[in-house]
Amino acid sequence: MSASMPKAEQRVLQTAYGPVLGSSYSWPGGQYCAIHTHRGLVGCGIYDVAVAGQFGMAVAIARGTPALPLRQPEDLLQARIVEVSPPAERLGIRPGMTGQEAVERMLSVPAMDSGPVA
Repeated sequence: MSASMPKAEQRVLQTAYGPVLGSSYSWPGGQYCAIHTHRGLVGCGIYDVAVAGQFGMAVAIARGTPALPLRQPEDLLQARIVEVSPPAERLGIRPGMTGQEAVERMLSVPAMDSGPVA
């Protein structure tokens, strides 16, 4: 029996606020995706916001459903954010925003110290 290799894709997405790195990963029976910025990421429910927050990473989570799975990074742009890390909250990202709005905040808020939390 031969196992299938997972499929991984990365590409630059152009947004009105600047370029971001979109990634998607899939394998038989599952998938996840993310949009990466210099501040952090907008991703699906596989990411743990508590751990990300310990490292000072802004993370905004959207969750897909069986009817509307999040397969590609572009799917995250219209999805609603359901959970955020403390560093993402400090950027003004809130549950209920779209992924597009979260990306905008990550790219447009002036730089601040977001180092690891002790």
